[in-house]
This record gives sequence, structure tokens and C-alpha cells, in this order.
Amino acid sequence: MDYRRTSYAVWEITLKCNLACSHCGSRAGQSRTKELSTEEALDLVEQMADVGIKEVTLIGGEAFLRPDWLQIAAAVNRAGMLCSMTTGGFGISLETAQRMKAAGIKTVSVSVDGLEATHDRLRGKKGSWQQAFRTMNHLRQVGIYFGCNTQINRLSAPEFPCIYEHIRDAGAKAWQIQLTVPMGHAADHAEILLQPYELLDVYPMLARVARRAAVEGVRLQPGNNIGYYGPYERLLRGGGEEWGFWQGCAAGLSTLGIEADGAIKGCPSLPTAAYTGGNIRDRSLREIVEQTDELRFNMVAGTAQGTEHLWGFCKTCEFAELCRGGCTWTAHVFFDRRGNNPYCHHRALTQASRGIRERVFLKKQASGLPFDNGEFALVEEPIHSPLAENDPLRFTADRIQWSDSWGDRWWDEVISREAIAS
Repeated sequence: MDYRRTSYAVWEITLKCNLACSHCGSRAGQSRTKELSTEEALDLVEQMADVGIKEVTLIGGEAFLRPDWLQIAAAVNRAGMLCSMTTGGFGISLETAQRMKAAGIKTVSVSVDGLEATHDRLRGKKGSWQQAFRTMNHLRQVGIYFGCNTQINRLSAPEFPCIYEHIRDAGAKAWQIQLTVPMGHAADHAEILLQPYELLDVYPMLARVARRAAVEGVRLQPGNNIGYYGPYERLLRGGGEEWGFWQGCAAGLSTLGIEADGAIKGCPSLPTAAYTGGNIRDRSLREIVEQTDELRFNMVAGTAQGTEHLWGFCKTCEFAELCRGGCTWTAHVFFDRRGNNPYCHHRALTQASRGIRERVFLKKQASGLPFDNGEFALVEEPIHSPLAENDPLRFTADRIQWSDSWGDRWWDEVISREAIAS
């Protein structure tokens, strides 16, 4: 029975949050109406174990603002599933970290979205950067394995190499990165989004940092909207492994997203309205996973129907049958439909070779609900045509902040050789 196809769940246990991030897709802040009770949450833990989930990541909002969060974490652990957590890290004391360890939380990812001023600006609270690093120190003291996650946009991208050095020095062993896309609050701040043509300068930077991270013991983990068949794909996605490349959206295939009121999606990032298969208050998790179209849309992968949803550039791409339009979430929140992903390195390179530059601009505002999106228009223009002058956040390679430690070409060559060898 194919309901056992899922293995990983990301569970928003509350939408309540103590930060106010300008790029927050869920517009977190206040609790959702009718969030699951403790009894309902513990029942859902058993249902997740029953359908074959192996790991559950607790998120928010801010997960620790839910009073019974450690009771839920302990139940996940007792059910034989690995319990992890993603946090903004604002307010986790040493005592809280000790309680997390006792509850069985195995790994934690702390959000770091820039150097101090940028991070605090994006996170909407002064002192949030220092609090995040204080949390990492507490996790290290109690022996919880931790990494970081970073949103890449026009504010954070220039600081990317320096961000790496800070999280490495803090003891992070893994680093998940993803491109900021226009969902929720980020849809209201389109000026911070990278333009598709700017990926041409983003990816060489990511590759250079990834090579160094591999040598220095930090595992870079690209999110689902990073990459796609450019020259750095295997380096970024698979650490150089032959089969380490994008192989299509896994929403509903190996992942589940769970909202705090019991709504079930195939991926935690997907827009709620378009991709919710049901609610565990109305149907069992097994029924939702096994029977609803919203969680089965990727089941046609590898069939003739697997590419019918593609349009635009993605419909013509030589990787169409394997890629299937890249990250569903990214395409949908740009164009209000899946199947044409503007955040693709291969696409940017191909268009540049044709003398084409792609830009996006907002044509329809988001509604203001959690996990909502507006709609963008896509412009194709000659690659050397003038760009608007009043665009102070435009990203170019010469804006990247490389510290002195990156200045030795010999060191770059050592990194490249060792990363390839590993």
C-alpha cells in the first residue's frame, strides 16, 4: 500500500512566534484558531508512526512557545521516530536546552539569516542574532547536535561567506540553505527577492563556500529550490556524488507537512489553500496520505502525465521528465501555479547563452493569510539592456563580502582538490 511512501514529516505545532520575520511564509505571530489539543497531538504522533514516518521536525511559529512541546517531543521519541527541531533561537536558555535533551530531541537547526544587522532586520527584533548564537552555545553545552539554516536573498546573499564563518566557528555541523521566495510576508517584500538573472552570480559564490565547508567539516544541505543541473549541481546537492542531483519534487512521496490545526500537506512549504489534502480531525492520516489528490500529485512521476503540468521554459527543457519543474512551492508562489520555475541555475545559464535575461515583478498582491502567495509576471529581455537605476539591493558578484581568509588563491585550490577527493 503506497501510504508508506512517506518517511519525513515537518510539523508546525503552533503558529505563535516571538519574532516578526519579513520573509516568513506562514506569517507567524499569533496562534492559529483551534490548534490541536495535547490529546489530538499525541494521537497524531501514533498515526505518523503507523504510516511509516521515521523523522519528525517540530517547527512553528516558534515550537517552544507551545506549553506541551516537550511532551510532544518525548512522544515522538517513544514512538520510535527521530525528533528534531527548527528554531529562531530567541529565548532558549541552558535549562531549556537540558530539558530538550531529556525529551529526546536529537538535532536542532537554528535560523541565521545574515550578519547581525541583516539578521535582526529580517527577523524583526533587535538582539535576535545574538540570541541565536547564545542558543547554539547552550545546545553545544548539553550535547545536542545542531546546524543552521539560512534564507538567501538580496539582503543576505552578499554576506553569505561571512555567515558561513560565523556558524562554523559556533560549532554548527550542518547548514541548510534555500532561496527566499514570495510566500506570506516575503510576498509583501518583493524587493528583497533575488532576480532570476542574479543566480548567475549567486551560484559560483555558493560553490566556493561549499567546497570550503566540505573541507572544514560543515555539511551543506541545499533546500529544494537550490540548483538544477548547472555545473555545481553535484557539488551542492550531493557532495560530488555521481547521483547527487535533483530528481524531482518529493512532496507527498517522502515528505509531509502538518499545520498546527491539523491540516495535512505533501510538503510543509506548500500553499495551504491549493495543497491541503485534509485535516486529521476529519479523516485519518493514512486516508489523507493514501487517497487525496493533493498528496498524490507527484505519484505520476515517470509516467506520461508527469510533465503535463509544465509550461514556459520548463516545458521545453531537456531535463523536463526528470526535474518536473523543480520545486513545486517555488514555482507556485511566483506564478500561482506549478510547472515553471524561475529559480533554476540551468535555466539562467541557458537563457544567458541565448542573450536573454529574465526578471520577475509583482502583478497581484498576496491576500494576507498564512502560506499565501500573490502572482508575479515574467519578463524576457536582451541580456545587456539597461536595468532600472533605482534598485539599491541589486545583487552582483562585486557586492559579496569575502573576508581576508578567502583571499589566498592557493587556499582555494586546496579546498577544490580536497572537496573533490572527499
